[in-house]
Amino acid sequence: MESSARLKNIGLRGVPVADTKISYIDGQKGILLYRGFRIEELVAKSSFIETAYLLLNGSLPKAKDLQAFSNEMLAGRQLPGFIHDSLKGWPKHADSMDVLQASIPMLAMADPELGNETRDANVHKAIRLLARIPAVIAAWHRIRQDHEPLPPKEDLPHAANFLWQLTGQQPDSEMAHDLDVSLILQAEHTFNASTFACREVVSTRAHMYAGVAAGVGALSGSLHGGANARVMELLLHLEEKGKSEKDMAAWVRQQIDSGERIMGMGHPVYKTFDPRAGILKKIAGRLAAEAANENRYKMLARMEEEAVKEFERRGKRGIKANVDFYSGLVYSLMSIPLDLMTPLFVMALSTGWCAHIIEEKFAEAQGKPALYRPQAEYVGDYCGPVGCVYQPIDKR
Repeated sequence: MESSARLKNIGLRGVPVADTKISYIDGQKGILLYRGFRIEELVAKSSFIETAYLLLNGSLPKAKDLQAFSNEMLAGRQLPGFIHDSLKGWPKHADSMDVLQASIPMLAMADPELGNETRDANVHKAIRLLARIPAVIAAWHRIRQDHEPLPPKEDLPHAANFLWQLTGQQPDSEMAHDLDVSLILQAEHTFNASTFACREVVSTRAHMYAGVAAGVGALSGSLHGGANARVMELLLHLEEKGKSEKDMAAWVRQQIDSGERIMGMGHPVYKTFDPRAGILKKIAGRLAAEAANENRYKMLARMEEEAVKEFERRGKRGIKANVDFYSGLVYSLMSIPLDLMTPLFVMALSTGWCAHIIEEKFAEAQGKPALYRPQAEYVGDYCGPVGCVYQPIDKR
């Protein structure tokens, strides 16, 4: 009884539910591995497309394999016309995550291999999803602004093409590279809530698109996705109140004293620094300097510094900035709207989702359980332990 009560209180946090070869986190040392490779090395030497190949296939590609993978991604960028037609009929005030989640089943309808459950077919489905999710986000943003969606450009890499389809402007190569880096950093993160949702759904033998739609739904919740946008909202709020870098020490103390959270600070897994946050911090600082708009960056960096000191002073060590703390500012400096920041998270994390879906689908062939069916502990009802006696409505 004590054990089950403890599990209910922690929401399965830290409870092993499956094996995986996809990624590994050492929260005590601040280490994140994709298929055995340190995230820092992938950011420095790889690209999002190559990282996607690694996550989906289990190893780094040879040149011919990467070219074939890239060509398939290019071929998958074009959205079917009926999806554009559907997007044009939706309310322009609709939440972008709802739009994205509703679009995933439509993408399923256009997939010629939907009913094919071989491993190769599932990799092809994943490639089409990775190519088309950015196209849906960009098309929706343009449609709600009364603009026509833009066709993809074959001569642009993945991140650069997204920025083009979103804004209609040829992106700066350095900015496109920064976006590529951020996609690598957020492509996979073991069994977070949305990844678990994907795996749980496809454990029923539902298709990949059903699993990804579940992942989008889980990520839309305020306890999971969207923290980067909320950090930006906080910065804008502080700016409106005339706050600056010098005000952050007092503001941090006030937040902690009043029991309020500082969005983007702390992580349920990392007990030291989040290795992704430092990389994004450098990108944010450089983009802010290039835009001659450093006030928000300085305010955020000082907020981080003061929060770490204040938490440590109160005996709460290990609470440091996570990946969301600087990613919102990075996206903002790329002129990406607040409500598209969580959909951009989907652009990246859907890579890991698809890798986990494939792993889950083929776990059964390795003699592992294929259907998630956790047990709940019934705690009774207002009638007592023997149950209720139905009374006619005139006698209640």
